[in-house]
Amino acid sequence: MTAAANYFAWQSRLAAPELGARVLEVGCGLGNFTGTLLQREAVIAVDADPACIDRLRARYPGQTNLHAFVCDAAGPQFAALARFRPDSCVCFNVLEHIADDRGALEAMASVIAPGGTIALLVPAFQALYGAIDRNLGHYRRYSRASLVRLACSAGLQVHKLRYVNVPGFFAWWLNARILRREAQSPAQIRIFDCCVAPAVSRLEAVLPPPFGLSLFAVLRKP
Repeated sequence: MTAAANYFAWQSRLAAPELGARVLEVGCGLGNFTGTLLQREAVIAVDADPACIDRLRARYPGQTNLHAFVCDAAGPQFAALARFRPDSCVCFNVLEHIADDRGALEAMASVIAPGGTIALLVPAFQALYGAIDRNLGHYRRYSRASLVRLACSAGLQVHKLRYVNVPGFFAWWLNARILRREAQSPAQIRIFDCCVAPAVSRLEAVLPPPFGLSLFAVLRKP
């Protein structure tokens, strides 16, 4: 198990009920979340980094329902993914890395079937933005209102929108705004994954928090 195993399990519990049988994963990275999807009929995993796609293919050899491609959500080749007939899309911790987030969201909507869903996880609260975000390549953080506006501008309906990860909010605020750190330490990540994520994910599943480090959204294509 990786250092972030519990975090990816948390993400999976959020997304799993919202996704269909044929899932497009935008920004798959090294495939940590991809592994939670492989019991489905088809997984179309894309990332703009060729090294990530190479690692993903090596990690899941012989997985006939996995289709992995070097592809940018904002690029012209993205439209060709419609041939796989995806009924849903998951894009976790990626949209904030894309300059034209509206264009990327419109591209995702264009390749999924009518009635399909897009599950998003994005960083929340622009007031938390600092050196850590800049060094991670984040263009922005989101509010509920800005995410609703983005979804509507892309022709999508907001089906679900909620904050997640209250402890992460305070940790990020401390690191970014008080201590002025430029990165999270591996020790912090391990502590969060091992000690915080399991308990908080269960609690927030019962009591959705009024704020958090991230926003989880489920958007529907009319």
